[in-house]
Amino acid sequence: MPDSSLYLLILIVILAIGFGFTNGLNDAANAIATAIGTRALSPRAAVVLASLFNFAGAATGLEVARTIGKGILIPEAISYLTVIAALASVIIWTGLATYYGLPVSLTHGFIAGLAAAGMAAVGGGAVVWGVMGRVLSAVVTAPVLGFVGGFAVMVCLYWLFWRSPPEKVRSIFSNLQIPAAAFMAYSHGKNDGQMPIGVITMALVIFYNDTSLWDKIPWWVIIISALAISSGMALGGWKVIKTVGMKITTLRPIHGFAAQASAATVIEIASHLGMPVSTTHCVSSSIMGVGATKRLSAVRWGIAGNIITAWILTFPICGGLGYLFAWLLHAIF
Repeated sequence: MPDSSLYLLILIVILAIGFGFTNGLNDAANAIATAIGTRALSPRAAVVLASLFNFAGAATGLEVARTIGKGILIPEAISYLTVIAALASVIIWTGLATYYGLPVSLTHGFIAGLAAAGMAAVGGGAVVWGVMGRVLSAVVTAPVLGFVGGFAVMVCLYWLFWRSPPEKVRSIFSNLQIPAAAFMAYSHGKNDGQMPIGVITMALVIFYNDTSLWDKIPWWVIIISALAISSGMALGGWKVIKTVGMKITTLRPIHGFAAQASAATVIEIASHLGMPVSTTHCVSSSIMGVGATKRLSAVRWGIAGNIITAWILTFPICGGLGYLFAWLLHAIF
């Protein structure tokens, strides 16, 4: 009869696939909302484009997966029950947020759930606070860079094209939004797309008791993780897309290009550094920065406030659920 640890490994793989799917479902908005909102791409074409490039991003560059899998908790705190508790917390919160059309950070939700689950298992010493400090600093710096980047790029574009006829500008940036959306989807896969890869590899390291797996992550892990996120993105979180692409501010193709290009650049740099950041934070704040170049009142700050509130609530909710689930699981098993 198979060892119970095999069943737990299989359960974690299934939950990680669900995590990846909800990631794509909610974060689809980050890659394609502006392209749809400006009508540069039809919803169907945007979803297909985003799914393909998200897959490509998730299949390349594994630094973020390694940070998530072996950088947040000390080895003694990493167990099947800890990982299951963290996954359950972020899947529940993301599903609820997606239902209400709120873009949230699955990256930070999982990290909060994992850290709290580790503390429930072995105490406050479970968390590698140096790494956690860098992750938490990105909660502030990534949105700030997104806002500043979107604002600065938009100002430069205004300066370059202020004499150009509006129809010419619309035509140019309707076309440019296609590669910008592809870049955004690719950077999303390379950062957020690494979450399920890190989770499954973490479970394999526990199962085989072999930390060398972090240096040679199996290809099947990368493929099924990329497919999970791309599948969620292919269905599209339409409520979230409407919130990000149409409700924060009124977007034209030039605005959509500026927001996507600046946000994707921030995320790509973070991915190379192995730093998990929120694609949601970067894109939403970039859109706010772009909108603010017209006038501050052009940004619907009530909607922006709801989004920021959801970002803030992600930490205590996922952390609380992660701690509760870990405590219950350890009490039962």
